[in-house]
Amino acid sequence: MKDKIVILGAGESGVGAAILAVHQGFTVFVSDGSLIANGRKEELSSRGISFEEGGNTENLILDASIVIKSPGVPETAPIVQEIKAHGIPVISEIEFAYRYKGDSKVVAITGTNGKTTTTTMTFKILEEAGYDVAMVGNIGFSFARQVAENPKKYYVAEISSFQLDDITSFRPDVSVLTNITEDHLDRYDHKFENYIAAKFNIIKYQTAEDVFIYNDDDEVTKQYLTHFINQVKALPISMRKKIPQGAFISDHEMHIKFKDEQINMSVDDFALKGKHNAYNSMAASLSSMAVGVKKPSIRTALSTMESLEHRMQFVATIGGIDFINDSKATNVNSTWYSLESMEKPVVLILGGVDKGNDYRILYDLVKEKVHAIVCMGIDNAKIHRNFEGMVNTIEDATSAEDAVKVTFRLANKGDVVLLSPACASFDLFKNYEDRGHQFINAVKNL
Repeated sequence: MKDKIVILGAGESGVGAAILAVHQGFTVFVSDGSLIANGRKEELSSRGISFEEGGNTENLILDASIVIKSPGVPETAPIVQEIKAHGIPVISEIEFAYRYKGDSKVVAITGTNGKTTTTTMTFKILEEAGYDVAMVGNIGFSFARQVAENPKKYYVAEISSFQLDDITSFRPDVSVLTNITEDHLDRYDHKFENYIAAKFNIIKYQTAEDVFIYNDDDEVTKQYLTHFINQVKALPISMRKKIPQGAFISDHEMHIKFKDEQINMSVDDFALKGKHNAYNSMAASLSSMAVGVKKPSIRTALSTMESLEHRMQFVATIGGIDFINDSKATNVNSTWYSLESMEKPVVLILGGVDKGNDYRILYDLVKEKVHAIVCMGIDNAKIHRNFEGMVNTIEDATSAEDAVKVTFRLANKGDVVLLSPACASFDLFKNYEDRGHQFINAVKNL
């Protein structure tokens, strides 16, 4: 029997790690300081995996040879501090899965905004090309569960900064950094530099044989690139200048160049519109080309891609008013991209749990495109302070149903009602998915 592995946290990441650990012959114990969902408990019990919930029992944890920490467990948690004081190695689930992936290739995608869409696009392109591929990480199954239960030749992984905090050898064949804006600073001592360093961990163990794709138009990425870049083959994407190796858009034409391969495609043929999706399309196309996908598959996938649920998702047109669910926009930068792509007058639904938002970057777009704001949160004072006098109307709502009714009253024929909250959802909803689903149901009940 191998050594004992302890897993902190019993979400998808933790349970996936537990399943892989059992597959590899380890003794496994799962400890969650909160209550574990019934479905997760059944999964663990059915595999004979010991677990506890509602607390962390030190003597059951500190005899581990290795601890796998779920991304939701902060570094500052007392049990994590105790584990490290005892010199027990702490790794993330993606690090653990990486050690057992065999010779499979990994495309890993991180960034503050756009990573879910870019991950999905890349997966769809590889799938279109007939690759044996799975989409893992923050979207789909955990990387570890996939490796244990249904291993593939290729993995396209959406990776958060929290997952990158605890890697010791994770080396993707292709890495993508979509952009970096202030987010999750409460987990990084409220220091932006710490969060930036966490994002750049994605290239930490890459070599000259690997590829790193980054947004050359993102000022933060460019500013810190020289601090973190290593021997990896770095390929930029841009809408501001022509790129000899990488991707750029000029005169409504996307140009992708990787080694001797090249593809040109009109942005008018992209199924997903908007400037943010143009960046996502470049990143996905270039990462796909880097693992050998040919032009026809890229063209087909980009021209037939469907919007993701809760990300600029068209819901319905009622009374000449379009309703769009962008509930996944949980920070100001994401809302900026969504507003930037709007071509009709907007009634904007903002609000929720403010993560120290600086709304100033929205001012110009709000003045240009928004004529009414509906605040959907428990404390809306900050939104009122920022946008009072900038739009015709600001009203409050205490539920998705209430918000939809208010926006329907304020909107005119030809307008867009855009749910793009720029905030987390935990004041009124379970998560951003719950917020989006409640919005969709309220629209359908108009």
